[in-house]
Amino acid sequence: MDLFESVRQTNRKHARPLAARMRPRSLDDYVGQDHFLGPGKLLRRMLLADRISSLIFYGPPGCGKTALAHVIAHHTKSRFKPLNAVSTGTKEVREVLAEARAHLEDRGEKTILFLDEIHRFNRSQQDVLLPDVEDGVVVLIGATTQNPFFAINSPLLSRSQIFTFEPLSREHIRTVLRRALADSERGLGDTPVTLAEDALAFLAEACDGDARRALTALEVGVKSSPKSDAPVHFDLALAQDSIQRKVMDFDPTGDAHYDLASAFIKSLRGSDPQAAVYWLARMLESGEDPRFIARRLVIFASEDVGNADPQALLVATAAWDAMERVGLPECQLNLSQAVTYLATAPKSNASTVAIGKAVKDVKEGRTLPVPKHLRDSHYPGAKSFDHGTGYQYAHNFDGGWVEQEYIPADVTYYSPTDRGFEVEIRRRMAEIAARRKKPKAD
Repeated sequence: MDLFESVRQTNRKHARPLAARMRPRSLDDYVGQDHFLGPGKLLRRMLLADRISSLIFYGPPGCGKTALAHVIAHHTKSRFKPLNAVSTGTKEVREVLAEARAHLEDRGEKTILFLDEIHRFNRSQQDVLLPDVEDGVVVLIGATTQNPFFAINSPLLSRSQIFTFEPLSREHIRTVLRRALADSERGLGDTPVTLAEDALAFLAEACDGDARRALTALEVGVKSSPKSDAPVHFDLALAQDSIQRKVMDFDPTGDAHYDLASAFIKSLRGSDPQAAVYWLARMLESGEDPRFIARRLVIFASEDVGNADPQALLVATAAWDAMERVGLPECQLNLSQAVTYLATAPKSNASTVAIGKAVKDVKEGRTLPVPKHLRDSHYPGAKSFDHGTGYQYAHNFDGGWVEQEYIPADVTYYSPTDRGFEVEIRRRMAEIAARRKKPKAD
């Protein structure tokens, strides 16, 4: 027996940050995720009935995924083996699985394998877990910030219950912070602290639903204050000074990228400049490539504004050009100008619908021949094929228009709306259609 192990454990406990020390010990201590852990909800019913199967915890950082895994292990009185996919290889996983099988067979003891950041395991590494998860050798709890339907193997998902974690509410964060101040065993209860209400409200708002971030800010503020006999006055200024810059949940190939882009485009399409500018700011602050944003604006100008405001495409391409010339951070001004213009512009997808219909006809319908009078007649021998024969040059006629066939089919692809400049386009098209219906003069 190591005589100094108790000393080592004590030192390790003291070295742990406040967020780790304040992890809940029981279901009643756990704060948040009431949609699946509240009274009568699925996961609580599973725990109370001792019917825990493998679980996937999906949600943003600091919302209690790791804490809940510890609570479950304690509640079920199971052997708990935590691993992090970032620093763990297949060899270590196989060793843990072998140990779990031995404990189950020799002692009848269940093992909960908590695999943090499970999305960091590749497909073959995840496959190593399958046989023992399926046989019940381990109860797997995988935690991920990435959409499990993209990041985790389908066979593993089919053997697991998926629970989606939400950021903690402001009231949840307040509860967590007050507990930390009152707990003298694990928290800051042995240090007299006067926490101002506006400082508490600021931390609850600024942490963005991340309990770990809020607790870290509280600990930094308290521990960095000058030591004296008087209580630490944790006011708004100290709170603002203690919390680090917000770290955005963003992966240029992950959910956040696509979700933000989707909200951005849909806000533009919905003519809401306030929302569109907010999502623009979110993308820029998260580290999104401004070229991606500019490209989406140019596409949107034609796809959703179209001829309702032909100027929109010029504004979007100008913003792209300015972004390339100016760069960050100033190009956010150019992008914001384009975003607010496009959001408030009249909308029409008539051009988008038109090309979609035409492409469908080209791919699926009978291929239409080019009428002979429209074919190229600028090469020797073209006249022998009657190419160009009978073509009428529109500028030689009144109004720059002449009746002749341009496609050998009766089709309608482009139908302008009654919005913006397309009102004028509709008038022009109606005028041309009326001239076509007039009887020809003898």
